Amino acid sequence: MDVAAGKGAMRSGIAEWMAQHGIPGWLVIFLFAMTPIFELRGAIPLKLIFEGMPLWQVYLLAVAGNVVPAIPLLLFLDPISRALMSRSRAMERFFNWLFARTRRRSGLVEKLGAIGLSLFVAIPLPVTGAWTGCVAAFLFGIRFRYAFPAVVLGVMMAGVIVSILTFGADVALRFAS
Repeated sequence: MDVAAGKGAMRSGIAEWMAQHGIPGWLVIFLFAMTPIFELRGAIPLKLIFEGMPLWQVYLLAVAGNVVPAIPLLLFLDPISRALMSRSRAMERFFNWLFARTRRRSGLVEKLGAIGLSLFVAIPLPVTGAWTGCVAAFLFGIRFRYAFPAVVLGVMMAGVIVSILTFGADVALRFAS
């Protein structure tokens, strides 16, 4: 299957599903950006599917969706993790694993604080987004008033990088067809 045909098949399948369920494209992008792992890095490339939506609009929806979970994560990760760890050995193991993994991957945050947190979140790779950035801020004791703007700035920078890559992919797909 050539690239253009693959894109068309993907678009029609999702468009049919969305039409059947009444979910508008803007909401799909916003919700995908809110999810861990997928985040903004997966939401912005959905622009290739929703061709009528301008890239600037996709960028704003993805940034907003990716920032929304950061607020409760930064505010409540500490009390929730403490409560869960005190009640269950399995939860204690999970959080110990999560925190150890985050510490291994976030040396930049440890060295540079809030600036490092922004740079860490801005790297458009899996497990470096807002969700992991919030865990890193919690682990390294970066207070909300510094962590939140740092996460937002990192999400915005990642959004610019992913938007440029998505624009390039869109141009390449149009050129190939």
